[in-house]
Amino acid sequence: MTYLIVLAAGLLPALLLLSFIYKQDPIPEPWSQLKRAFIYGVLISFPASAFEGVLSYGIFGIGDQVSSVFEAAIESFFVAALVEEGLKLAALWWLLRRNPHFDEHFDGIVYAVFISLGFAAIENVLYLFTNINDWLSVGIARAFLAVPGHYAFAVIMGYYYAMYYFVERSTYNRVMILAGPILAHGIYDTIAFSASLSAELSGVCMCLLVFFCYRLHKFSHRKLLSHVDRDTHPFQDIEKNM
Repeated sequence: MTYLIVLAAGLLPALLLLSFIYKQDPIPEPWSQLKRAFIYGVLISFPASAFEGVLSYGIFGIGDQVSSVFEAAIESFFVAALVEEGLKLAALWWLLRRNPHFDEHFDGIVYAVFISLGFAAIENVLYLFTNINDWLSVGIARAFLAVPGHYAFAVIMGYYYAMYYFVERSTYNRVMILAGPILAHGIYDTIAFSASLSAELSGVCMCLLVFFCYRLHKFSHRKLLSHVDRDTHPFQDIEKNM
């Protein structure tokens, strides 16, 4: 029974955020496509773990842990963020290439979020089972920080993916499809990893992490609303350029 509760606790944050993003979509996507996106997110979690292990070993050696903020940043940006966001983007591109359902700005965000939360759901369950003796405290912390973090990274990726595809095929939009979520993910993980370096740093980092998440979600929500507005007022970008 305990394992079923832990499993449910691991999945619940992602499921709630999926329900939220689905309800925001002015014209909801087919469930078959959304399930496919979620499954893609689940599947990429396995190569992500392998690639991160290889990169971490190559940088820090076997069994070594980060011992400074600089090393935490290297681990965060060049291992976790680069691998995870890169695979999410590959899954998003594969899903949306020649996809007739990708026909609105908000669709980029919806599909990116479903992929990202498929990944986050599996990651969260594994974290809880790995920390089975402290699953409740770990689950609460991750429900309010880590899983919503993956949601926000996906909103940024989906926003710029749709901007490049529908609005302006500029170098900036193209670069930000991956650079935006990597930057957000890297900063998040750097702060989180640095919290484990010392007791003195832990409290400061947790305050910074909460503040960063607050600003990140405000930023991502503005991006989300801007695409909702574009889909409900489809000629606004044309009018601005006239």
